[in-house]
Amino acid sequence: MTPAGQNPETLSLPEVEALAREAHAGQTDKAGRPYAEHLEAVAEGVRRRGGDDEQIAAAWLHDSVEDDALSERWLADAPLTRRTKDVVLALTKRVGEPPEAYAARILATPGARLVKEADLAHNADPARLAVLDATTRARLTAKYATMRALLGFGEHPVP
Repeated sequence: MTPAGQNPETLSLPEVEALAREAHAGQTDKAGRPYAEHLEAVAEGVRRRGGDDEQIAAAWLHDSVEDDALSERWLADAPLTRRTKDVVLALTKRVGEPPEAYAARILATPGARLVKEADLAHNADPARLAVLDATTRARLTAKYATMRALLGFGEHPVP
């Protein structure tokens, strides 16, 4: 049985998760950890923050186009809801794009801000940052603080 409002041809959350894990297989984060760990943490962060299935699906896919794990064409044709696709596209940074423009797009896209909040919270996790060299840690800490401010979040991320 399909949840209310969901097209029976729309990918289920377990299918989206499997697809994201496969698309990012072999990729690692800046600390050398499997990239899927980040995706799982963001999806769980969205769930804990009260996000719905469309936002959780977007969390699994939020870096897929930006990281060239999946193409923008694939996303356009994917059996996902329009809202999930819109959130993924809103969270996809564009080359040379100023942080202010990126933040404005996130704020203008229903559902994207919550996914980005979970993404920033995991990215700024002190345990993740602690394994990085001091220069990288300082650069990323400043970058995440700037984005949190642009999106209107508090100073300290909530895990």
